[in-house]
Amino acid sequence: MHCDPRFSRVREVFERHFADGEELGAAFAVYQDGELVVDLWDGVADRNTGRPWERGTPAFAYSCTKAVTATVLLQLAERGLVDVSAPVAEVWPEFAARGKAAITVEHLLTHQSGLPVLEEPVPVEEFEDQAAIAARLAGQEPLWEPGTAHGYHALTYGFLVGEVVRRVTGKSVGELVASEIAGPLGLELWVGAPDEVIPRTARLKAAERPQALKVTEAGAAPTGEGAAPAGAGPAATGESAATTGAGPAATGAGDGGQGRPDDLVAAMTRAALDPQSLMNRALGNPAMHRVQGGANNPVILRAGWPAAGLVTTARGLAGFYRSLAAGDILRPETLRDATRTRVNGPDRVLLLDTAFGLGYMRPSLTFLMPSGSAFGHSGMGGSIGLGDPERGLGIAYVMNKMANALSGNLRGIRLVEAVYQSL
Repeated sequence: MHCDPRFSRVREVFERHFADGEELGAAFAVYQDGELVVDLWDGVADRNTGRPWERGTPAFAYSCTKAVTATVLLQLAERGLVDVSAPVAEVWPEFAARGKAAITVEHLLTHQSGLPVLEEPVPVEEFEDQAAIAARLAGQEPLWEPGTAHGYHALTYGFLVGEVVRRVTGKSVGELVASEIAGPLGLELWVGAPDEVIPRTARLKAAERPQALKVTEAGAAPTGEGAAPAGAGPAATGESAATTGAGPAATGAGDGGQGRPDDLVAAMTRAALDPQSLMNRALGNPAMHRVQGGANNPVILRAGWPAAGLVTTARGLAGFYRSLAAGDILRPETLRDATRTRVNGPDRVLLLDTAFGLGYMRPSLTFLMPSGSAFGHSGMGGSIGLGDPERGLGIAYVMNKMANALSGNLRGIRLVEAVYQSL
């Protein structure tokens, strides 16, 4: 392991998480101005076998994928192959059906298309057929007028954006990540793990069954992701409203008009535990738990869903953001425009406030950051990837002990805060 003495506080926080029993296995990496200043890992990658977490152990990082997918599309936009402001139907004619002719690529990237759910259950046989899943979405009607509101497209984001990429290039997001980003930059990062990577990927441990939230002085933290316990909806075990461990109860913001903090907490608790809530419908189809082992199953690891298919080491994901901040993947002006906040406020799916640029999360209750110039994306269970061009930072945290969706995961946030306190 490596930790520059200036960031000794980061190492202390990382080690305390293990000492306090909060972690099973985890890794955390930080680049500053192109230099790897923090590269920490510890614990076990597989609690069943005792396989240790090593320097090259990758982990499934759920929605951290979305920022990588957005970057692929923005590369195509730079080359003049995609117009972000143009209707999706220009490159995907079938998408215009049922009132969707005016939906733009930007609407997809900013969760404004009104297509956060797949209405019909996706059979397991289609899990690795992204075009077939996208065709299902092309036949659906938006749940709200596109462009008038935003709601987190937890899984559909990837099938929608991924199909635009496929229509333009004939390739999947995963193929382009390999050839245009990870390969040239030497990053341990895959959207869809190769067969040789799957055996060494960390095995996720499901979250405990969620309990009802209570408002405390510190505020509740409805966040995280795990595997579905009996009787609970997908949000209770998957990516929840505040995937980085935000505590909305302290502010009551983004409650869709419910003014009191306890109202918001109650609403989120009900949504997380109701299988028919919009939150659970968005998070639960395609249903990973339909294959044995859920996200640990090779079918899921290999599928490369562009919203939740990233397999990466902390060093690989931090290196991705290092390269973004340095202008090695996108032109600086492209990144500045892409990280400009497009939507900010109550989220129709997650209930509390979210903020997005073009596919990147911006600081909000669901992406708690010490810096207003930070951008990136969190993932269910608490994984985080972020960049901060003003400070020359690329940061990533991955782990295998999933957080309870209703109790939160502050581990990654504590580590990020320690980095900024060390600057």
